[in-house]
Amino acid sequence: MASAGGRGEGAAPSKILRLHPETLAVQAEIPLERKGFGIALDDAGNRLYVGNTNDGSVTAIDTATHRVVGVVQLTEKAKVKGPDGKEVERFPYNFREIAVDPANHRLYMPGLRAQDSALFVVDTRALKLEKIVSGFGFMATGVALDAQGGKLYVSNLQGQVFTVDTRTLAATQAEAPGDQLINLALAPSAQRLLATDQGLPNLDSMRAKQPALASYQQRGKGNQVLVLNAADSKLVASLPTGAGPLAMLVDEPRQRLYVTSRNAGTVSVFDTRTNALLQTIALPTYPNSLALDARRNALYVTVKNGQSDPKGSNESVARIQF
Repeated sequence: MASAGGRGEGAAPSKILRLHPETLAVQAEIPLERKGFGIALDDAGNRLYVGNTNDGSVTAIDTATHRVVGVVQLTEKAKVKGPDGKEVERFPYNFREIAVDPANHRLYMPGLRAQDSALFVVDTRALKLEKIVSGFGFMATGVALDAQGGKLYVSNLQGQVFTVDTRTLAATQAEAPGDQLINLALAPSAQRLLATDQGLPNLDSMRAKQPALASYQQRGKGNQVLVLNAADSKLVASLPTGAGPLAMLVDEPRQRLYVTSRNAGTVSVFDTRTNALLQTIALPTYPNSLALDARRNALYVTVKNGQSDPKGSNESVARIQF
């Protein structure tokens, strides 16, 4: 787990926490110099990659020694206009999701921003930036890798899905029947691409303020998972969720899809064969990310603090036994 730490003077530092898979007791802490956010594990390579969302970089950790082995700077600070029109110096892109491609020794990281998002490709052997691919629209957030098919999928918050050829890094774009495709997941056996369509009013307002999107026509209702044909992003089914769906995890052997809904405080369980809702699991607000231990039949959910939680209190992780 990544703990981003606090803000301001005297705030808790950022770190990686290693937990016992059954008791959830903290077994080790790995300090981070930069605030960690998204993580991706390359188990075979003994590497954990941590996205430094607000610092324009990614940190590589050796999971055998618990040591940081390198930091790859993806972008440099630049002067940009803030919401009030004044120039401020900051990193032009933010990073949240990471896809690991062990066979090609790469990381794929969408760099999101309002004007023109980009895909950052990192060489994991040399620990250096390999290429930046531009043209991913308003707030590119979701990413999913089809390693066997040689395809990478990227989504954004203007209802677009991009298919990237991992050999050439050429991208094609398709429109999807949703507006806020925040996260992606793959169901490879059915050739389905899944997207959480959040439907948050503040994101719609942000998009409406972009001059390049002045003619954008809203086409989604939000609070749903879109089941898309992976080949062309055509809609196969729409699965209603609780408010603010975010993370997804496909469990192919069990034919299950798990979805967190942050604002509703729930995890939805769907049958991937029939798309039927099987169960809704109540959790404290806000359930966030997911991980599965298939051997122990356990699902893990990180839970962010809600508005009623004491300021500065620790956040948590839930273990759901199946």
